[in-house]
Amino acid sequence: MSNVISNNSLDPLANSRWDAEDPKNKAKANATTAATDTSAAAAAAGKKGLSQEDFLSLLTKQLAYQDPFKPVDNDQMISQMASFATVDGIHNMNDQFGSLNKVMTSNQALQASTLVGQKVLIPTATGHLNQGGTMTGMVTSKDAAKNVVVRIEDKSGQLIKTINMGDLSSGNNKIEWDGTTNSGQAAPEGSYTIKASGMVDDKRTDLNVASYANVESVTLGSASSGGVLLNLKGLGGVKLSDVLEVAKS
Repeated sequence: MSNVISNNSLDPLANSRWDAEDPKNKAKANATTAATDTSAAAAAAGKKGLSQEDFLSLLTKQLAYQDPFKPVDNDQMISQMASFATVDGIHNMNDQFGSLNKVMTSNQALQASTLVGQKVLIPTATGHLNQGGTMTGMVTSKDAAKNVVVRIEDKSGQLIKTINMGDLSSGNNKIEWDGTTNSGQAAPEGSYTIKASGMVDDKRTDLNVASYANVESVTLGSASSGGVLLNLKGLGGVKLSDVLEVAKS
């Protein structure tokens, strides 16, 4: 009896062929196509990331090529959309904050420009004395202080002038140095430090001191670099937010 060999047995692909119309096989093919489209969309997005249009396109592909036997769960789809909406909202909020920061910086610059030529009070004990001029400051005490003594020192810490202010009430008390030394001579132009102490509760206590300075110009900068800076004569730049008081020059 002769052996009959079927033509199909000679075809090495016969056993591996599948029916393209089979729903399961069709779903697998669609899933592969969807994955390819997703990879292509992600590659096209590149470094800039996926936009809202890209997300909707991918979502549409996902729904179009989903496995009919395992359709996308409604909760899962809603969760994906909610997650993207949250990320997109945060991105938009960051953009809005950036715009708001620019507006605030512009307003600060406009405000700061009006201070050029004026005196501002800053929280530092160092002030600048102009040749033949005076130097002013502010002594602050939470409680009343007695026998308040103010010391004016140069850059090396040498005592230049001693001013007896007597008893001061609590709060801010303005002081002014006429620019002369203890010997009555005019002190040279430059930076000097103001130190104050008084008797508070029968103890000699150091008091807080601030000084006035002349605003020469304004420097505009980003928020990370400190924003708007006031350039003070002899003292350098300080933040606009550090200004305690504005006075006439």
